[in-house]
Amino acid sequence: MSAPAEPANRAAATELAAAAEQALPRYLADLAELVAIDSGSYDADGVNRVADWFEHRLRSIGFTTERTTPGRVDGHRFGDVLVARLTGSVPEEDGGARIVLVGHMDTVFEEGTAAARPFHVLDGRAHGPGVSDDKGGLLAGVTAAELLVRHGRTAFAELVVLATPDEEVGSPASRPVTERTARGAHYALGLECARENGDLVIERKGVADLLVTVTGRAAHAGIEPERGANAALAAAHLVVALQALNGTWPGVTLNVGVVRAGTRTNIVCPQAELYAEVRATTTAGLDTAIAEIRAVAARTVVEGTAARVDQLDLCPPMEHTPQAAAVLAAALRTGADLGLRIRGASTGGVGDANLTSGLGIPTLDGLGPVGGADHTPEEWLDTAGAPGRIALLAMLVERLGRR
Repeated sequence: MSAPAEPANRAAATELAAAAEQALPRYLADLAELVAIDSGSYDADGVNRVADWFEHRLRSIGFTTERTTPGRVDGHRFGDVLVARLTGSVPEEDGGARIVLVGHMDTVFEEGTAAARPFHVLDGRAHGPGVSDDKGGLLAGVTAAELLVRHGRTAFAELVVLATPDEEVGSPASRPVTERTARGAHYALGLECARENGDLVIERKGVADLLVTVTGRAAHAGIEPERGANAALAAAHLVVALQALNGTWPGVTLNVGVVRAGTRTNIVCPQAELYAEVRATTTAGLDTAIAEIRAVAARTVVEGTAARVDQLDLCPPMEHTPQAAAVLAAALRTGADLGLRIRGASTGGVGDANLTSGLGIPTLDGLGPVGGADHTPEEWLDTAGAPGRIALLAMLVERLGRR
C-alpha cells in the first residue's frame, strides 16, 4: 500500500474548520433526535428507526443506500445493516481510493432509557444514551461527508458509510455484511469517538471466546465417593492454571469469566464448564495463547477427568501495521493543519474496526468527537471540540482519497 497523498493544507483546513463550526447547531439538533430513539442491540425496531434517519440523510447528500435485514442469531432479531455509497471524482484506475467509514447504531441501554435520561448539554458536554457510543461518531461521519460534497471535495473513487446494528454484542449478525462491504477497500476509518484525551485508536485487541468442558465420573458422595472423578475439582485447578498464564506474552490477557459445575451436593460432580476469553494485540499472540490453553487443559491433575477446549468465536485484532501507521501519520498531519494535538492509542476493547483490519485493510479508529464514560449513565460528548473532529475526518478522507 502506497503512502497517502498530501493535498490538504492550512487553507483547506481553515475552510473546512469554518464549515464544520457553522454545522455545529444542526449537528447537535440531529444528535438530540438520534439520542431520543431507544436502540439497544436487541431492539430491532429501534435500531431500524435510527437506520431510517440515517438513510434519509445520506440520500439527501447524494448517496445511494442499501438495507440488509440479517437473519436471527441465537434466537435474537437484529436491525438492518445500512450501506451507503457515494461515487467520487477520481476512479480507482486513476489512483482514487475506496474509503469505508464504519460506525454502529445500537447502544447497550434498555428500552425506556432515552426517556429517562433525555439528551441535554451541560457545561460544554452533551449527555444521553449513545451520545458518544456511537451516535455522535456515526453522525460526525455523515456530517463530514456532507461537508465534502457541499465544498466539491470528492477526489476519491468511492466513499462508503457502513452503519451496523449489533456492534455492542459482538456484531454476530452484521459481520458477514461488514466483511463483504469492506473487502477490497483501500482504507477504513472507524467512527467510534476519540479517547477522552483526544487520541485516535491505532490498535485494538482481538478476542477469542473459548469453552472448556471438563468431564468426570458421577458417584454417590456419601457412600462411594472414591468411585467418582470430580470435574469441579479439575475445573478449579484449571481456573488457577489458566489465570496464571496472564503475563506470559506481551499484549495478551486471559480471563475465566464463567464457571459452572455439578447439580447436587450429594453427587461427585461429573461435568464442569469454563467460559474464557483471550485478548491479544496480534493474531500470532491469540494463536499462541490458545495453543497453550489447549496444552494446559490436556494436563488435567484430577485422575479420571478430561478436558476439551472449543473455540466459540474469534474477532481478529486491529493490528498496528505499517500500513495502518501510515494512515495515522496522515491523520496527525491533518490534525496539525487544524491545530489539533493528537496521538495514536491502543485499547483492549473491540469494535467494527477489528473486522475491517482483519481483512487486511489499513484501519484507523476513534475518528468521532471526543467522548467518554461509555456504557454508563454519565456518558458524554465534547460539544465544543466536535467541529474540529468533523473537520479532521473530512480532511483525512480528502487526504486519503488519492492513493
